Amino acid sequence: MTKNAQRDVAAVAGEPGAASTAPGLYALLVDSVRDYAIFALDPTGHVLSWNLGAERIKGYKSEEIVGKHFSIFYPPEDVENGKTAFELRVAAREGRFEDEGWRVRKDGSLFWANVVITALRDSNGQLVGFAKVTRDLTERKAAEERALADAQRLAAAEAANRAKSEFLTTLSHELRTPLNAIAGYVQLLDVGVAGPVSEQQREFLERIRGSQQQLLGIINDLLNYSRIEAAQVSYDLEPVQLREVVERGLRMVTPQAAGRGLRLEQGPCAETAVARVDESKLDQIVLNLLTNAVRFTPSGGLITVGCAVAGDRATISVRDTGQGIPAEHLTTIFEPFVQVGRKLTSAAEGVGLGLAISRELARGMGGDLSVESTPGEGSVFTISLPRSR
Repeated sequence: MTKNAQRDVAAVAGEPGAASTAPGLYALLVDSVRDYAIFALDPTGHVLSWNLGAERIKGYKSEEIVGKHFSIFYPPEDVENGKTAFELRVAAREGRFEDEGWRVRKDGSLFWANVVITALRDSNGQLVGFAKVTRDLTERKAAEERALADAQRLAAAEAANRAKSEFLTTLSHELRTPLNAIAGYVQLLDVGVAGPVSEQQREFLERIRGSQQQLLGIINDLLNYSRIEAAQVSYDLEPVQLREVVERGLRMVTPQAAGRGLRLEQGPCAETAVARVDESKLDQIVLNLLTNAVRFTPSGGLITVGCAVAGDRATISVRDTGQGIPAEHLTTIFEPFVQVGRKLTSAAEGVGLGLAISRELARGMGGDLSVESTPGEGSVFTISLPRSR
C-alpha cells in the first residue's frame, strides 16, 4: 500500500497523524467512542487501527491486535466457511456490508454483534481498506430470546388450558347422562314400580340418591368452571333487590342447617341494597357460600346473612362461627381445586371449585368476592357488586 493510501486509511480510521485539522478532530472523536468498536482494515483484512470501544468490546489492546487478521474475531466455523473473505468481497463490490452474528472476544467468550464494513477508496477510486464498526447486541439478543421463550410458554399454556377446558366439558357432559339415569331409576324404585319397597331398601335408595346428587354437583362445578375458563359465560344484568336473594338462599339451606344443628339468621338488609347483576348467577354464589358455611360450621354454630350499601357498591355478607381460615390461606382458597385442610380421609364434599367459580362470576358482573377470617372464631365472605340506584 502507498504512503498516501495508508494516510487515507489512517484519516478515516481515526489514527493520529492525518494531515489536516478535520481528520485529527475526527480521530479524537472516534477514539473517544466506547460503545462501538471502530477500526480500520487494510484491503486484505488486517487491522490498522483500534479505538477504545474496540478494546472494551473485544478485549484486545491496540498493540495486541494491530497487524492481526480480523478473522480472529469470528468463530472457527465461520472462518472455515470463508465468511470473512465473503464479507470483504461484498463490501468492496457494493461499498458496504452489514451482518448480525456471533463474534469472539479475546477471552474466548461469544457476543452477539451487529457489524458494518464500509469500503474506503482514495480520490482515484482505488480500494485502500475498510472501516469496520461493531456493536455489542448481546443484551438485546438475550431479551429477544427471553421474549420468544415467554411467548412460546404462554402459547403452550393457552393450548393446554383450552385442551383442559374441552376435556372437562366433554367429561362433564358424558358423566351427567348416566347420573341422570341413576336418579331416574332410583325414583322409579322408590315409588314401587318394581314392587313394594321396605324401609331398609328405601334407606338404601336415599343414600344412592344423595351420592348421585353429590357427584352431579361436582360434575356441574367442573362444567361451570370449564365454561368460565373458556369465556363462554354470558351475563344478563338487571337491578336486583339483594334482600330477596338472601331470603331465597336461606330457604334453600334451611334443611341442611337443621340437620347439622345450626342456626340461620337473616341480618340487616337495607331496602336500598339493589345491585345490577345477573340474578341467577348471584343466587348461585350466595347458595355456594351458604353451603360452605353449613359444611364447615360445627353443630350449635350460627350463620348470619345480611346486605348493605357502601357508596356505589351493594354487598351481601355471609358470616359463620366455623373453624376459620389461617391467614396464609386467605388467597389460595379462591384458587381452583383448593380446599384448606382437606385430607384424603376427610368427609368434605366437592373438589374445591365452588369459591373459584363464585369469585369469577362475581368479577364477571363487575364485582368481587373477598373474605375475612379469624381461626377458631369464624369467617365473613363478602360479595361486592355494582349498586343500582
